[in-house]
Amino acid sequence: MTSENQDPWNEGTPVPLYVITGDPDSVAKSFNLVTLIATRSEPDPAMQPEHAAILSLCSYPLSVAEVSAYLSLPFSVVTVLLSKLVEEERVEAIAPVPVAAYPERGLLEAVIHGLRKL
Repeated sequence: MTSENQDPWNEGTPVPLYVITGDPDSVAKSFNLVTLIATRSEPDPAMQPEHAAILSLCSYPLSVAEVSAYLSLPFSVVTVLLSKLVEEERVEAIAPVPVAAYPERGLLEAVIHGLRKL
């Protein structure tokens, strides 16, 4: 039995994050933790593994926070990866609904009250 098999927490030599993002100076678009990501194309065999994983994961919309958690990558790295995929039109970023777009509580209560009278 090798020492790698004895220590389940030994992850070997970690890969620097700029290797995953492709450039130490990569600029990410602004994403919110709850921005939804939806796949617009299938992964290519020649793609970077992280990009292919994102395309596979987002066959139904997932938030950026969920993508980050599933890939076990920091939010900042995921936003750089997503920025590239958005540029290439491989994924669609769906902004969260702003709070101002929700109806007022009083209106909702009036609707509920009216429905209960029916």
